[in-house]
Amino acid sequence: MIRIIIADDHAILRQGLRQILVAQADMEVVGEASNYGEIMREVRKEASDVLLLDIAMPGKNGIDTLKQVKQEYPRLPVLVLSMYPEDQYAIRALKAGASGYLTKVTAAEQLVLAIRTVVRGRRYITAELAESLAANITGDQDVPAHETLSDREFQTLRNIAAGKTLAQIGDELALSPKTVSVYRARLLAKLHLSSNAELTRYAIENKLVE
Repeated sequence: MIRIIIADDHAILRQGLRQILVAQADMEVVGEASNYGEIMREVRKEASDVLLLDIAMPGKNGIDTLKQVKQEYPRLPVLVLSMYPEDQYAIRALKAGASGYLTKVTAAEQLVLAIRTVVRGRRYITAELAESLAANITGDQDVPAHETLSDREFQTLRNIAAGKTLAQIGDELALSPKTVSVYRARLLAKLHLSSNAELTRYAIENKLVE
């Protein structure tokens, strides 16, 4: 049996994923989690074969959670599920150790195949993402400016665009406001912008926030 942990903060979505999985004769859901603490508890408690991880979880950022899971359990395949398009988070997730990336829009059709793929030790990416990765490697397309940001800078950008203060961002990322201010200065320089208003406009135009 393929033993699966589902991590998503929406109970209805977890239920929907569970229904898809339990319909498979060779799959069982051995745990569920709705936040970082629960994820780590389930991963440490259950002998699992794959973790389904939502990238937008309350508390610790999904990318940071992914890195922590891979640090403790480097052989555990993590399949990232996200409401965000592949061009925003997929490459970051793969670099952080994810075995695959699915948008929630396509999850119902691709989830079972994706799980079987990553459990066999392979990566699961869609044809569109493969094309994007190839283009980045060969230089066939211009890389958006926000792709040059570090994970922390990218998280700071999204939080500023969401209207959060430096103190609030610091609490969410477990950083001091001074450190967050440094990340803000760096991303302003990299994006050639000069204010929070311009950062917010950039994030909206590039669909980096809901």
